[in-house]
Amino acid sequence: MKANALVMSRSQASVRLLVAAFAELGIEYRIALSGAEAIDILATEHHSALVVDFDLPQAAQVAKAGRSILGKHRPVMFGMMGDSTCIADVFQAGANFVLYKPLDLLQVLHSFRAAQGFMPSDRRNSSRQKSETLAYLRLATGTVPALVQDFTEQGISIQAAEPLVPMRGVELRFLLPRTTQVVHATGDFIWADEEGRAGLFFNHMPSACRRDLQAWLKKYRSRGSDSVRALLEPKKPRRMLAAAVAH
Repeated sequence: MKANALVMSRSQASVRLLVAAFAELGIEYRIALSGAEAIDILATEHHSALVVDFDLPQAAQVAKAGRSILGKHRPVMFGMMGDSTCIADVFQAGANFVLYKPLDLLQVLHSFRAAQGFMPSDRRNSSRQKSETLAYLRLATGTVPALVQDFTEQGISIQAAEPLVPMRGVELRFLLPRTTQVVHATGDFIWADEEGRAGLFFNHMPSACRRDLQAWLKKYRSRGSDSVRALLEPKKPRRMLAAAVAH
């Protein structure tokens, strides 16, 4: 199976050089122009490598989405950076390799060759069961995609490409992994942070969707894993937005 790469960048010069390197290495590729598009792709396809342009404002959120992918499907991450980007921030976000802009073909080839032994193959032509899925939230600004971090019978935790303004009664939908069943619900934000992460409690769900969700949890989750704790804010102190929800 060929390796494949997802590239999030708006730099035409960088993309052209990466495409040339991929052609020489036999790596298939896909280009995303925004954080939301990249997260959408990560939730629906597996990639051997993730190349993130850290000069873009949503780079850290895309890197977190890549890091959240489980086990052998997690892509090797390459962070592209210019002079204004701190290399420590790139590695802290989860990058395994750094590519300095303007990109140099020899440097890119060397980095990808060094990483190829760690890259999972593209498995689109083989049977697989995915644990990642995407949620779509209907907000005042439009429909926003977000990578699902976890969900329980009570609610859902997500990672979006940009910070979300907390509110009540948000319409959302998401696909149950390993199925074709879509769950529709409305939920209230219980927390959100500046990195695009958030947790919502369901306040309404059609009975048919509730039955599908319960059946999925019974089949795929171990006893005791359906915990409200999975929806709560991470232990690291972050900006709480409960007051905003109350309004």
